[in-house]
Amino acid sequence: MSRTIYYTATTLDGFIADPNDSLDWLLRQPQAGDAMPAEGDSSPAAGENSPGPGEDSPGPGDYDEFIAGVGALVMGSTTYEWVLRHEAGAWPYRLPTWVMTHRQLPRPENSGPDDDLGIRFAKGSAAEVHAAMRDAAGDKDLWVVGGGDLAGQFAEAGLLDEVITSIAPVTLGAGRPLLPRRLDLELLEIGRNGAFVVARHRVVGPLTEDRS
Repeated sequence: MSRTIYYTATTLDGFIADPNDSLDWLLRQPQAGDAMPAEGDSSPAAGENSPGPGEDSPGPGDYDEFIAGVGALVMGSTTYEWVLRHEAGAWPYRLPTWVMTHRQLPRPENSGPDDDLGIRFAKGSAAEVHAAMRDAAGDKDLWVVGGGDLAGQFAEAGLLDEVITSIAPVTLGAGRPLLPRRLDLELLEIGRNGAFVVARHRVVGPLTEDRS
């Protein structure tokens, strides 16, 4: 069954970008295969079957495995503009993509007159276009790329199924929040990817004390 999944990186104190929308803190983190064992340390971190220092068991954080199960994407305008800057104007995805915005935004430089790269600019609420996104995804998942408020809109509408976070060993103190909503979550899976702790949660719903 198709799921709607918020898959993102975050700092330890719950921010997905700094106050200037910079991801420099993220891009310098080692990924799987980059980390090396500490010298003279061969013991497991926690239990015989747990990854030790320098070992990786990325679990839900394996991007290649995740993207292979994705059939459509949705993101906000700030995330879209960041991707264009980071990819030098090109568009890295070949999947139907919704960009939620009320602004006029440029198309990627590699978008030809007969090839819109599957990008759709949409106004209104996430709930209003969710059915079309799910239809485009088919039997695969819908990836909420970011940002946190957009993911929160899906959660408020009861449409967000899971949250997968790669937690970096960084604190920012301020910035763009990961998911600015009051939610109960259920931990389903954990892993390690280089410097990141990866966690997969099911969205249960609003906090118990907020339910009427």
